[in-house]
Formats: sequence, C-alpha cells, structure tokens
Amino acid sequence: MLRTTFILAASFAIASSAAVARSLENTDIFQLEHASDPQVSPDGSTVAYVRRSNDIMIDRARGSVWTVSVGAGGHRPVLSGPDSYSSPRWSPSGDRLAYVTGAETKTPQLYVRWTDTGQTALLTNLTEAPQNVAWAPDGNSLAFSLFVEKKSEPLASAPVKPEGAEWAAPVKVIDDVLYRADGAGFLRSGSTHIFVLPADGGTPRQLTDGAYNHGGPLSWATDGSAIFFSSNRNDDFERDPVESDIWRVSVNDGALVKLTDRDGPDFAPAISPDGSKIAYLGNTDDLKGYQTTRVTIMNSDGSQKRELTGNFDRSIDALAWDSDNSMIIQYDDRGRSYLARLTIDGARDALVRDVSGTSLGRPYTSGGFSTNASGVIAYTSGRAERPADIAVKAGDSAATRRTRLNDDLFADVELGAVERMTWQSSAGGREIEGWLVTPPDFDATKKYPLILEIHGGPFAAYGPHFSAEIQLYAAAGYVVLYTNPRGSTSYGDEFANLIHHKYPGEDYDDLMSGVDAAIARGFIDADELFVTGGSGGGVLSAWIVGKTDRFKAAVVAKPVINWTSFVLTSDFYPFFGKYWFEKQPWEDQDAYWARSPLSLVGNVSTPTMLLTGESDHRTPISETEQYYQALQLRDIDTAMVRIPDAPHGIAGRPSNLIAKVDHILAWFERYRTQD
Repeated sequence: MLRTTFILAASFAIASSAAVARSLENTDIFQLEHASDPQVSPDGSTVAYVRRSNDIMIDRARGSVWTVSVGAGGHRPVLSGPDSYSSPRWSPSGDRLAYVTGAETKTPQLYVRWTDTGQTALLTNLTEAPQNVAWAPDGNSLAFSLFVEKKSEPLASAPVKPEGAEWAAPVKVIDDVLYRADGAGFLRSGSTHIFVLPADGGTPRQLTDGAYNHGGPLSWATDGSAIFFSSNRNDDFERDPVESDIWRVSVNDGALVKLTDRDGPDFAPAISPDGSKIAYLGNTDDLKGYQTTRVTIMNSDGSQKRELTGNFDRSIDALAWDSDNSMIIQYDDRGRSYLARLTIDGARDALVRDVSGTSLGRPYTSGGFSTNASGVIAYTSGRAERPADIAVKAGDSAATRRTRLNDDLFADVELGAVERMTWQSSAGGREIEGWLVTPPDFDATKKYPLILEIHGGPFAAYGPHFSAEIQLYAAAGYVVLYTNPRGSTSYGDEFANLIHHKYPGEDYDDLMSGVDAAIARGFIDADELFVTGGSGGGVLSAWIVGKTDRFKAAVVAKPVINWTSFVLTSDFYPFFGKYWFEKQPWEDQDAYWARSPLSLVGNVSTPTMLLTGESDHRTPISETEQYYQALQLRDIDTAMVRIPDAPHGIAGRPSNLIAKVDHILAWFERYRTQD
C-alpha cells in the first residue's frame, strides 16, 4: 500500500510539474543535446549525424551516431552506448559507414559498419587517434591523417641510478617552437601525416614525411590516384603560423606537387565531381588581425586560379561541391550563419539562414553541413531557444527540421526571450548590433538588473543562437545584453579591422552605448549594472572597470591583462605579436602597455572577480594572477576562481560550465541592492 501511494504521488508530482513552466536550472546542462557533423548518404535518402549529450556520471560530452531519413520518419540510433562515437563517413556506394571510437580500445580507432547487416569491423590498431577520414572513390581504401612522434636522441644522458634508488623524474628538453597547446598541454615532438588503408583492414601506409604538418580535410582525386591536402612545408613553417598551400600527393609513390604559392593560407581543398577543378579557401596574408577568407577555384593541375568571392565581404567558413558547376558555401552575416549556392562563375544564391546550435555555452555562430550530387543538403539548424537539430533541404523545396532533440526538456521550461536591438555608438556613430534577453517572467513595468556579457575572440561573433549561460543569467532575474562591437566578424573586413592594432579601444564606446540604449528601454535599473566576459571579453571587462565605475561588480574570465607577458607565454605566441601589434614587445613596449588592462588598474574601484582554468595555455592563469594581485595591493574587493584542469574552453565539461555560471551569479548577488 505504501509503495502504491508513493508511485501515485510521484506520478502526480511529475504530471503537475509538466503542466507548470519553470525556469532553466543549472543541472539542466546535463540534459541538453545537440546534433553535429551531418553527413548525407550518396543516394540522398538518409543523413548520419553525431548526437551529442552530456553524461552526468562522468561529466563529459558523449557522441553517438544516429541516422534520420530525409523524408518522414526513420530516426534511429546506429552506434550508441557508454562510449563515444564520431566522424561517420559514408562509403561512395552507401553500403558502409566508417567511424571512429575508442569503445573497445584505449586509443580511438577506425571502424566500418555494413549498413545492410549492422556488422562492424575494426580496421586499425593505432597509437594515435585518426583524423580527417575520407573514402577513396572506388570504396576500396580510406585515407586519414595521424600524428607521428619524432624520435630524437637525448641532449644529455643521465648516469645509471643504483638499483632501488628513487631519483627525480627525468628533465624535459624542449626545442620545438610550438611546444604546448591549449587543451593538450605539453606536446610531444612530431608531425601530422597522411595515411591510406585498405577498406577491409590491414596496415596503414604513410604517404607524407618530414617535419611538417599535413592537414585536412582530405580530398581524393576522382580516379583515386592522388589526395589533395593543405600544408606549410616551408623551412620557417613553425614561425609562420598562418601560411599553408594546397598540395597533391600520389597514392602510388608519395610524390608531392605544390599547387598554390601565394603568401597566405590556402586550405580545405575540394575536388569537383568530374575531377577537373579544385575549390579551396584562403587569402593573401596582409598581416591584419582579421583577414577575409575567400573561395578560389583552379584546375586540378593548379593552373588558371580564379577567386570566386572577391566581391563578397564575408569570410567563407566551409564549402562542398554539389555539381560540376556549383558548390554550397557556409558564411556568417550579421551574427547569423548562412548556406548559399556558389557557381563557378561567382554567382551566389542564399539558401538557408539558420545554421547554428553547436556552441552550447555562449551564443557564438557555429554549425556545419554536408551535401553531394543527390541535391540534398543536411545541416545543423539552431535557434535562440534551441540547440542544433538536423535540418534538410532537398532541391528547391523549403528546409525542414528532421529532429527535435530537446523538445522533451523544454516542454516545461520557459526560456528568456531574445530580442535584437541596434544603436549608434558614441565613437563615430557606427551602428552596433546586439541582443537583449529578458527573464522568463519578464514584466516591462518593473526594473531589472543588467548583465553586459562580452564575447571573446576578439574576432568572433555572437548572434540569435542558443546559450545556456545567457539563459541561466536570465533565469536568475537579470536582463542580459550581448553584443557585436567593432572587431566582431560577420560585418565585413572594414568593421572587423576597426580594432586592428588598437584593441581594446573604441569597442569600449560601442559597449557603453549599448548599455545606455538598454537603459533607455525603461526596464533597466541604472544602478544595478554588472559586466562579464571571457577571453577577449575578459580583456574588455578588465578594460571597462579601469575606465568607469558605473558597474556594481565585474567578473573577468580568462583575460589578457598584460600584453607583453601574454605574447611571451601564450601557446600560439608566433601569431599574436606578428598580427595584433606592429612590433614585438621588446621593440615597442609603450604600445603593449598602452593596450594592457593592467595599465588602468590604478583607476579600478569596482569589485572584480577573476575566473580562469588552471590548465589554460591560451590566456595563461599567470595573466589572472597579475590582475588579482594588483587588485589586492590596491585593496579592491576581489576573488580568484581557479578551475582545476580546465583549459581555455572552460565549459568543455558540463560541471565547469555550471561552476562558471554559479560563481558569476554569486559574485553579482553579493553586490546587488536587495529589495
């Protein structure tokens, strides 16, 4: 009887809660799912994709491979379980699906699954994870890229220690230019090379060699004789961080042919269906912080190069051929991600504008797509109120959403409304775009505290995309303003480079004008203003509190505080001094100091918390420590939140995303004027 009563009571509680809308909660992060890496089958009937979810028991994202029919119905799991699966790739005939998983091995391996029987086979026994998997046109081979460790002699040999002695760990000797990377830590010496493997398994055969990295995506010649890829094989490749060219490697003997030679990055080669042309992405390097990526086409032997998007002032993020005479391209425009058809004559026709949803933490532009000669396009479709689902567009028909991965979670959750707004900046009258998010129970007759949330990059873009962090701030009762100040991408080359060699600068004015525009709406309490941002947004948050005291509290996440120390300690240090400044730190220290938030610390009176991952190699935690200690020396109310083992992408683990939001809200609540 007690058991029956409990079940009835529990059922009633579940039914009642489903009928009453609630706000988003921090633990809902573990319930979010999103689609990624959609792959259209050769016949255009089916889309394979990776369904990403968060496992609350291991605090990690997990991928499973699902398929969905282009027509009605047919949504089913193909590869799922307690392990993670990725990189589904159809064979040319559609009879097999290659994929990568570490389900049965410590190191992720390459597998293949037969679509008619569901049988699977392990193809490799690798010591590193395969990347950029690509089928040969005849379906008999697979290509992939793989890290190969460099064998080297020690600089000095240690004496033989006595048996049973406990000596210190061996020293590390580093002589590579790039020796550590955010998210990976200290790197082993070696390079990424291209391999081919029989599709029924066997021994991978290495096609490239040398100290250079050979990158994907990989594109096979239509007759299977060669593979096209990008690489910087120049002698100074380690100190020239953006340079790369398109290369051809013979599958038979590994002979290399260089097909491009301009100064700048050329990458992502894609061979046309008839094999006569190669389209690729790139630009001429003009040493600016932001450079527009364009589509170029050439004959498969490297002759007759023509830029196809030279008159289009937006960067192209990805491309794929859909016929011999046209391709599908992805690009961002004013915070949204689009797909368009681009002909070999340079004509462009926009197709969809809702590519989105694969960045769950903050509302960055994101997403991906695939297409082929079947005329079907599959892409990740997201909205401000939903992470990515799979959508398909077939021929001239309208795009349709084929999955609804989060409808169960959001059935009883009321999210904050997201509204676009624009304003004129006090610096030059520039129009600036942003989005205002109101609490779920918003009442325009009341006054609300405001959080200004600033994106990183700084060459990046926010847009009307789902953001768990922003929605959690709104659920806590804040109106949130997020914006694309000057320097943001998706508004053209000129707008992005307004901050070239002068960041931070007038982007501060864009942000402050946005706060004023939000206050003018009438429902913001001008005495309850808060500011936060991460990475480039951390730079601007620290800059703001050094320029004004109008904010009640600030949280500066993973910032650059001192440009000199950052350039000389960041993992990607060959880039920053070369592209973000006119000279290196020892050549123009005044310029570095003038743009460092640390130079303004003497003005700060705002309570300011610092928040950074302890394993951040992009904006090392030493930057955070400098600012924290400077604030302490000035007796400014401060705290330092250190997230153990977290890299620059703090939200890579769900619990870290929760910890980030919870600590930001707790810091702001400490300084709010309570009703």
